[in-house]
Amino acid sequence: MQFDLISSKENPLFKEIRLLQATGSKGQKARLARGQVLLEGIHLVQTWVGDPALRILLTSELGLKNIEISQAVYEHLEICPDSKVFQLDSALWDLLSDLVNAPHIAGLLDLPKSCLTPPQSIATLAGDVLILDRIQDAGNVGSILRSAAAAGFTQVVALTGCAHLWSSKVLRAGMGAHQLLDLYEGWSNQQVLSAVTAPLLAAVAGAEQELYSLKKELLHPVAWVMGSEGQGVSEDLIAQAKGVSIPIDPRVESLNVSTAAAICLFETMRVRRS
Repeated sequence: MQFDLISSKENPLFKEIRLLQATGSKGQKARLARGQVLLEGIHLVQTWVGDPALRILLTSELGLKNIEISQAVYEHLEICPDSKVFQLDSALWDLLSDLVNAPHIAGLLDLPKSCLTPPQSIATLAGDVLILDRIQDAGNVGSILRSAAAAGFTQVVALTGCAHLWSSKVLRAGMGAHQLLDLYEGWSNQQVLSAVTAPLLAAVAGAEQELYSLKKELLHPVAWVMGSEGQGVSEDLIAQAKGVSIPIDPRVESLNVSTAAAICLFETMRVRRS
């Protein structure tokens, strides 16, 4: 099977892909404007194989010689025949990926509707929710999303100031968790307080209420709030939440926010299963 060849970095599609990879607000604006994100690597592409939202696949002559990559490409085309495959000149992959020895496979995925829905149009968000308050490290955000999916917390709200949930680094750290989650971004504190119906539990160092003393509260829907790496949970949210601390050795100042999130989410799961 012959695929369209992209051999120049001046190719319009290649230029658009590079914009989707941009870091910070520039990349976020590009992804939202196009309504698509770039999936880099075989694991992420395999996660969405067979999903019509994966509209475009990118590979190379070298990539197609890899059994795992060729299998993913042809399996996706069999299920989604309207998808397009572009074969990049191998020299372009060094420009496309910052990963060392990156496999020659990537894809363009349509963003889900939840990401493109303005916060003000969502009246209520019922059930369990995980709220990310200005967490800026992409690795932390991706790790938290992976823990949320594993713990069954499918609704995640990222407040303004968080790393973009669909950036390349967050996607890689999430390891495919995005497909299992309803992700909402760019919310304000007030929009969270207005829309989220479950009581807020804020992970706060030094709070009187310890995590492992919570029982009845965790049997019902809750909204866990995880604060930024440096500043913690914002005062507006703390004022409306119950502060909850994770008991740790006093010689240790604090926990990484992704670790704290995992502990709180899996304790919630444990209580409900016991």
